[in-house]
Amino acid sequence: MEPKPKPYSRAKAIEIRTPIPGPVSQELLKRRAEHVPRGPFNTVPIFAARAEGALLTDVDGNTLIDFAGAIGTLNVGHCPPKVVEALKEQLERYLHPSFHVVMYESYVALAEKLNAITPGAHAKKTFFLSTGAEAVENAVKIARKFTGRRAVISFERGFHGRTYMAMSLTSKVKPYKHGFGPFAPDTYKMPYPYYYRAPMGMTPEELDEYILGKFSDFFLSEVPGEEVAAVIMEPIQGEGGFVIPSARFVQGVKAVCEKYGILLIADEVQTGFGRTGTMFAMEQFGVVPDLMTMSKSIAAGLPLSAVTGRADIMDAPGVGEIGGTYGGSPLGCVAALKVIEMMEEERLPERAVAIGAAVSGRFVRLQQELGGEGPIGDVRTLGAMSAIELVKDSVTKEPDKELTARVLQEAHRRGLIVMSAGLYGNVIRILSPLVITDEQLDEGLDVLEQSLRTCIG
Repeated sequence: MEPKPKPYSRAKAIEIRTPIPGPVSQELLKRRAEHVPRGPFNTVPIFAARAEGALLTDVDGNTLIDFAGAIGTLNVGHCPPKVVEALKEQLERYLHPSFHVVMYESYVALAEKLNAITPGAHAKKTFFLSTGAEAVENAVKIARKFTGRRAVISFERGFHGRTYMAMSLTSKVKPYKHGFGPFAPDTYKMPYPYYYRAPMGMTPEELDEYILGKFSDFFLSEVPGEEVAAVIMEPIQGEGGFVIPSARFVQGVKAVCEKYGILLIADEVQTGFGRTGTMFAMEQFGVVPDLMTMSKSIAAGLPLSAVTGRADIMDAPGVGEIGGTYGGSPLGCVAALKVIEMMEEERLPERAVAIGAAVSGRFVRLQQELGGEGPIGDVRTLGAMSAIELVKDSVTKEPDKELTARVLQEAHRRGLIVMSAGLYGNVIRILSPLVITDEQLDEGLDVLEQSLRTCIG
């Protein structure tokens, strides 16, 4: 048995011992190419050996700072000790009796907790699945069952998952939908405000009013409002480029839903659990959704997702009509309870605000330094959900996907794990764990800034 690794304790977090990827990772990459299909994408061509907090060490001994957090899954960091201890205790009791066969208290306790902390003072109920896409699929099933309607509206640039209903609601064609049709019927898309790319001369207020006004035309030209079961929206678009709407727009969508008896589903898979500065992003907009989907950071990296909603809506499906064999596993439930405890006791949503301020402060200053013709078109953040959009020209705002790819590759080479996003692939997104230290955050931002400066020459 290998000895337990010592805690990370260096002044400088990043330590690069070999090129990225190193020789051991290169050998594993050969095995991956032979035995794993090319479809599952990989951001950094390395293999993990251990991780803690916001740091990850690969099989070649290189230690990197993690600004991706498993695509927003690790808000409480890699291997949080409280979660690990809870998992060890659970492992000694039982692994998986399946809630549909023999129930266990942690499932009910987590449902109680989510019913209490999600937006709204009304009676709520919660049930669990394994993935964000499953949560979306089941939220749509519940909405259709409750309303007796079929149509579902999502938004342009939205991402809701890779299963068929979730993929049908998703907007970006490549890589998510190309060649996988036909898609689920009775799904429709509306525009979503992108203030940085608003038509010339249009203010945010005017853009919101224009898009909300299009609902009236949509209900005349596509499907009547009284036949729409639900509108599903990300409070902040994740894969779409960390596009942040105004409270006015989100409240306007809710008003449209109330007018026509449509349910509002908030997809908080990426925005939930402290990322935006509150436990859930919908709190930022003063809107209470009818249903909410959650996953990613709910359980510190274990596969778990949830649908929470008004009790009367959630009770619409009959016995056996919703669920899944692995949904709400005991390991996932005890992990999630500890995650929420950490969020509350360590005030991690507040920490998210400080992280976002550091990121935006750094890159707004760099944007100003580089001047009007510089590549940084927009810097946007809500809490620690931060994005830097790169463009070829600040006037035309032509996306610079190629520069974005070069910056990420350079950052990876220097020891920073970071990802892109956006319809045009030109947005650098930052999803560092909320437990990252100030020193690690500054070091990671230094690497990202240096990488950008290197790539623009």
